[in-house]
Order: sequence, then C-alpha cells, then structure tokens
Amino acid sequence: MKEKVKVRGKFRLYLQWPLYLSALFIIMGLFVGLVSVKAGIIVSSFTVVYVGIALWIYFSRKRGIAAAMVEFAASYNQMQLQVMNEMLVAYAVADENGRLLWMNREFVRIMGGEKSAPKNLLTLFPEIKREQLATGGDVVTLHSSYGDRNYRIDLHQVSVTRTEEGEDALPAVFDSEVTAVYLLDETQTLKYMQQINDQKLVAGLIYLDNYDEALESVEEVRRSLLTALIDRKINKYIAGMNGIVKKMEKDKYFFAIKQQYIPKIQEDRFSILEDVKTVNIGNDMAVTLSIGIGMNGDTYSQNYEYARTSIDMALGRGGDQAVVKDADKIQYYGGKAQQMEKTTRVKARVKAHALRELMENKDRLLIMGHRLLDIDSFGAAVGIYRIAMAMNKKANIVVNEVTSSVRPMMERFTGGGEYPEDMFLTGPKAAELVDGGTMLVVVDVNRPSITDEPSLLKLIKTIVVLDHHRTSSEIIDNAVLSYVEPYASSACEMVAEVLQYIMDGIKVRPAEADAMYAGIVIDTQNFTNQTGVRTFEAAAYLRRSGADITRVRKLFRENMVDYQAKAEAVRLAEVYMDSFAISVCPSDGLDSPTIIGAQAANELLEIRGIKASVVLTPYNGVIYYSARSIDEVNVQVMMEKLGGGGHRTIAGAQIPDITVEEGKERLKAVIRQMLEAGEVS
Repeated sequence: MKEKVKVRGKFRLYLQWPLYLSALFIIMGLFVGLVSVKAGIIVSSFTVVYVGIALWIYFSRKRGIAAAMVEFAASYNQMQLQVMNEMLVAYAVADENGRLLWMNREFVRIMGGEKSAPKNLLTLFPEIKREQLATGGDVVTLHSSYGDRNYRIDLHQVSVTRTEEGEDALPAVFDSEVTAVYLLDETQTLKYMQQINDQKLVAGLIYLDNYDEALESVEEVRRSLLTALIDRKINKYIAGMNGIVKKMEKDKYFFAIKQQYIPKIQEDRFSILEDVKTVNIGNDMAVTLSIGIGMNGDTYSQNYEYARTSIDMALGRGGDQAVVKDADKIQYYGGKAQQMEKTTRVKARVKAHALRELMENKDRLLIMGHRLLDIDSFGAAVGIYRIAMAMNKKANIVVNEVTSSVRPMMERFTGGGEYPEDMFLTGPKAAELVDGGTMLVVVDVNRPSITDEPSLLKLIKTIVVLDHHRTSSEIIDNAVLSYVEPYASSACEMVAEVLQYIMDGIKVRPAEADAMYAGIVIDTQNFTNQTGVRTFEAAAYLRRSGADITRVRKLFRENMVDYQAKAEAVRLAEVYMDSFAISVCPSDGLDSPTIIGAQAANELLEIRGIKASVVLTPYNGVIYYSARSIDEVNVQVMMEKLGGGGHRTIAGAQIPDITVEEGKERLKAVIRQMLEAGEVS
C-alpha cells in the first residue's frame, strides 16, 4: 500500500500559482466589461477556459507531478550517496557505541576487509574513547595509526531521521545521534615533517669543569698535550655527527649539529662525558665537562639562548653532565662525578659586594628559608640577619612552622631582650610589611614551590638567592642575584664567607656563630660529608667569632622518643637490589618526623654494601623521601624522577595523597630504571 504523497511548502505554492492567476483574469474581465460589454464577454469566455484547464491540471495531474518530483529527489539522493561512496576521502558513520553503521569504499579499502564485516571504531583505533564520540556538534581531531599508515581522525556528531533502507543506504535510524568519521592519511605529511625536523640545527655549548685544576696537576711541558688530547676527543665526537665545533675560549666550545643526531647521543647518554675522563698523561685529576644543548626554538638565536640556559643548569647541578632544553622540556644526563671544590674565594667576594650594593638601596630585609626549616636554613638566615643589623637595616626572618630540631636554637634568640620581638615573623605578617623598599633573601633553597612562603616571591621585586643545592628545572627565575654553589657543604658555609667579605667590622655574636656552626655540622654529618678546605675555614671563622662546640652538641641532643623512632626505621629497613636500603620512619608522636627520617637515612648509609639509603616518612598526608649516598649513586637524579631534588649525595622529595606502599613501589621503579640506564656506578 502506497503512502499518500503530501505536497507542502514552496512546491505546493508553485502548483497553486495558476489558480491565483485565474482570479486576476476574472477581475480583468470585469473591468473590460465596464468599458465594452462585447469585449468583456470575449475576455470572460477565455478566462473560463483558462480556469477550467488550471483546475484540471491542479486536481488531476498534481499526484503525477509530485511523484515525478519525488522520483527526481530519490535519484538525486542516490547520486549523492554514490558520490559519497566513491569519494577518495575515507568516510564512515558510527553509533554511540562505536559500531560502524556505514562505510564508503575508501574506508573499506583502508580497513582491508569486506564492507559487510562487522567492525567497531574503538577496536580499530584504541586512541578513540567512547565519550569522544559524543562531540556535541564540535569536531574532535585525533591522530592514530592502522597497519603501516598514520591517520588523522575527525569526529563530528550529527542528528539523523529515518530513511528508507536501500542496497547501499544507511540502516534505518530513528531520530538519533550518530558520529561522522573522516580518515585523512597523513603518513607522507608526517614523514616530510620529520625530515624537516631532522634537518634543523641544534646549538650546543661544551665547558670543561676543572680545566685549570687538571692542568695544574701535570707538568708544565705536558699541559699543551693534555689540551690537544681534549680538543681531539671533542672534535672527533662532533665530527662523528657531521657537525661543526669552534673553540671560543681555552675551556669553552660551541658546536652545531643536525637534530637527527640528538636521539642517538641521548641513547648512548652522551658518551663523551665518560670518554673525556680517559685522557690521562699523568694528570692526577680526571677532566670532566658539561654540555648544554638548545633545540626546537623559533630561531637559531633562541636555540643558542636555550643552550646557554642548559649549560648554566649543568654547571649549577655540579657539572659532569649534559642538559638538553627542548623548548619547555628539560632533560638531564650524566652527573656521576663528585664536583671538586673551588679553592678560590673570588666568586664569594664578588657576590658579597653585589649583595651589599643591593642592600644599601633598600629599607627592609625579609629572610626566608625552605618549608619545615632545618638548622642549616635557620643558621644561614641568622647570618644574613646579622649583615642587615650591621648595615642598620630593618630585618625579619620568615618562619611559619618551628620544628623540634630548630626550637632549642631559636629559643636563644627569643625572650631574652637581646633581639627584637619581631625578629621572627610568619609569612602572612611578613607580607603585610612588603613595600617598594623591601628586599627578599632566600637561603638554603632555590625551588619556589618549597620555600616557606612562596607568595613573597611574587610580592617582592628584589630577590637574592643563596643556596648550596643543585638546581633543577624549577628555579626562582626572577632573582636579581643568584649565588648557588653545589660544592659548598651548607648554606651556613656560604653565608660565613659572605660575612667575611661584605664589609669590615662585622661582629658576629656567639649565639649567631653557634647557629651557623650547627648548620655546617648537621649538613656535613660532623664534617664527614661534602666537606672541603673552605668548610673548615668557615668553621674556623665561626669558632673565632665565639661558636662553642660543646654548647652546640648539647643543644642538639635527641630525646628518647625521636631516638627510638630512628632506631625503629633502621630496624625495619629492607635491602633492595643488594645495594639500596629502603625503610619507613614512624611519625606518630614526633615533632619533626621528616628530620628523624633524614637522620635514619644517614644511619643506614653506614651499613657495608649499601650504595644509597632512602627513608619514607608519612606526615600530614604527604610521603617525605630522604635519600642519602656516599659517591656511587646520584640521589639527586633519583629524587628528581619523583618530583624532588637536592644534592648529589643528599636529596629528597615529597608526594601527597599516596600510601607508603605506593611510595615504595614508585621508588623501586625509579631504582630499576636507573640500573637499566647505567646511572648507578
């Protein structure tokens, strides 16, 4: 039974226009009859014939005309479908579950199967998720591969109504949403883009870390030979990548290579770092170098700026490593060697004079360390406070939370009347004092996220950083003066040197000398770790200023609860991969559990065969990692993989919202990764 064809819209109006014209002719006949009756009768006769023909056509031929139009529309629709089926762009329609309802021939050809074979879009392209099919009218673009070809996939949700199902037509769909799928082959495009990317020039800098020290360790007549051998190693390494290298200074080189060689040198982890150490003509000290690479900048000059940033970071992290800056991404390689201490104090004197010039133009000094202040951070802050007092500047030390390890020392500065009551302020109160004449000195930390009051970094324009930790990708980038020395044992050692050069006649009080001396003792583990000649010189200066060893020792005796917690952490330690001691420090009932955890890590390092120790301390919903090593493992790299950082032999990290067991598994995964990459000696 055929459905009744309904004529509506513009098509119906088109069929009715003769009837409207008939009315016009009737009116015309009336007007003509008024002028001439005879002429009116003639016109009316013709009008009657016209109206009769129009009515006959409308009522008897309407169905035939409409059927012809429908037939034309159907053939036109079939032509559209055929064009869609034959077009070279792969096109398909999928339902809300990803089931392919219809595919044109190009789509079928790509799939490599019969058109009737059931296929699901989510199975063919795992990158597509079910929720992405509901695009809400927007176009969602994804990239995937099928077989050996790469495709760009465009998804667009459309509304459809029911149509008659034909041989090649879409299945009947009742007023629902479907997703149109377009596949665009981008294999060649990606290939050309890769070729263009491979041909880009990469800028690089190579600095010799200990050039002067290495030369001094050989006879004068053989120094030119040592330099020549180093030059040959570097030139051969760059020539192997068809690059160019230019020696800018006696210990600095610039090179340029094509970007296609970067994956290769990253895979062999910059073998030149180890190769150059084999140069030995009787020199007592192995030569080490640092490499900085910049790539994927908008211009060649930007690549060079990236390289300069990279080499600064490599040197700030202790040297003997390569840093690659790829636009916003930074990668680190190497860093196994222990950095040698510089015996010259020229840099300390220059930084001290620069600090004094900045302070002379400011009215107030705010001094801030890292979160959960330790004694090194506290002692360094006290040393800077003494400088401010000597220059008659207002000064305050920012402390949000006083730990049990710092409290005994801090009590010597409060309540006695010798120091102002506002010597120590919380972060919010310090922020209220900020104005255009305020200067901020950050000590013992160079990462903005773990400073005691990060908001001050945005409020104050003049910022100075003094730190002995190696830099990471997160740094205080708006500092007007940055003094970061990874070879220094502690921030207190650095401040003690600055005190000796910044101005004449500064008299350090005994309590202040005790605080700085304690910072050196704690960070060096009683002068057994990261200790150099300048460390003892700084300690001697503080002893002359009134530091008392016995008084410091008494101040830092542990209470029984802390000692038992540390002993428990040592008792629970497990040895992983035969070389790594991993344990958990209990935090219940402890004032400063993170410090006890760090002390437990130091104790575990005394066990024979242990290359590195890591203690996890759960505290306030955060897992704190304390990592220690002697010389075989770079725990800074280990902790950076967990989002932390620190020194080559002393480092830490913090991860919120995980369990202790999850924290252990993450740590073990990092250790396995480092062992596989050869990052453990």
